[in-house]
Amino acid sequence: MTLPSAIARLPERTTEFGALLVRWAEINSGSGHLAGLNRMRAALRDEFGKIPGAQLEELPCHGTLAALRVSVRPEAKTRFLLSGHFDTVYEANDPFQRCRWLDAERLNGPGVTDMKGGLITTLAALQTFEGTPHAANVGWDALLTPDEETGSRGSAHLFREAPARVQFGLVFEPARPNGDIVHSRKGTGGIVATCRGRAAHAAKIPNDGRNAILALAEFVLAASRIPAEQPGVLLNIGNIRGGGPATNVVPDFARSELDLRITKVADREPLLARLHALADEINRRDGYKLELSGGFNRPPKECLPLEEKVFPEWQRAAHDVGVAPFTWVHTGGASDGNLLTAAGLPNLDGLGPIGDQLHSDREFIIVPTIAQRAQVAALFLHRVAAGEIRLAG
Repeated sequence: MTLPSAIARLPERTTEFGALLVRWAEINSGSGHLAGLNRMRAALRDEFGKIPGAQLEELPCHGTLAALRVSVRPEAKTRFLLSGHFDTVYEANDPFQRCRWLDAERLNGPGVTDMKGGLITTLAALQTFEGTPHAANVGWDALLTPDEETGSRGSAHLFREAPARVQFGLVFEPARPNGDIVHSRKGTGGIVATCRGRAAHAAKIPNDGRNAILALAEFVLAASRIPAEQPGVLLNIGNIRGGGPATNVVPDFARSELDLRITKVADREPLLARLHALADEINRRDGYKLELSGGFNRPPKECLPLEEKVFPEWQRAAHDVGVAPFTWVHTGGASDGNLLTAAGLPNLDGLGPIGDQLHSDREFIIVPTIAQRAQVAALFLHRVAAGEIRLAG
């Protein structure tokens, strides 16, 4: 099989991609660093804006924060959404700010895999696809957002609106360390449990105080056992705090934050019902009030029928460009693919480059996989444009 020359030559640009990744990764764009996010969005405008015919829009998220949408051929009947985020978990005061080469192929740096490497994969795939013979038959949007790491609260509406513009999504979150992509993801949420008791002097006998810390501790210990009761559910007690500076006071306040993850939409209500039942046990006691607030910010990404149909074609494209065999797997982490699925838009996720140790100062990327994964995406888009793959369903 002969590849279009633009796709075949893509690995020749690996050194270029590595240099660009260093520049982008050393722009601090932590989710809370507005100036850095604006710098990163400007850098993305510069590069994506060079694609012939690109139309660029800055889309408000919240406050002065904005996403970037790059569109080509908005009138095309067949259109794709390519999704990525440019915020990272490394804030402006984080000591991890610089990149270093671990060897000839592995680059360590903030956000190199999650997901500035994925943004370069997206850019390279689109640049390359535009150089293939039938590109005029397919249009696309590249939606680049600034708040994925904090739940996409400001940009979620952009994903809900996507099915009106496109027929299929490609999400360039990192591939698994062994090269697999994502079949499905858990839904994510958070609950804040706030307990109020009754203050009293610790030495009072008999003591009519109500210790909010002890009551909350009882609640979170019971909550931590829910995953054993409800398969498919994950629950983590993220932090707990309460009381005051004086230890001779029975504390009347305590609060904890819980991270929730579910495999199926049907898991949501039983989990919330169980948490409220545990809270009610505390509330039936004299002098205590335990309140729960929060909920789910991303529903689960469950595999849709068109994804099942398309995945073998993605594997075939990978085989034809020489990428090692891979499959797709379920993962606990969420992404904006969850939001696309909730909106009814079929999508493949985890299509970005290979790396590991995400969200730590050990994060690294295998730089040649940028070009390899971009080749897969470009070849897949080329085959859709040529009519070899039909997006029906």
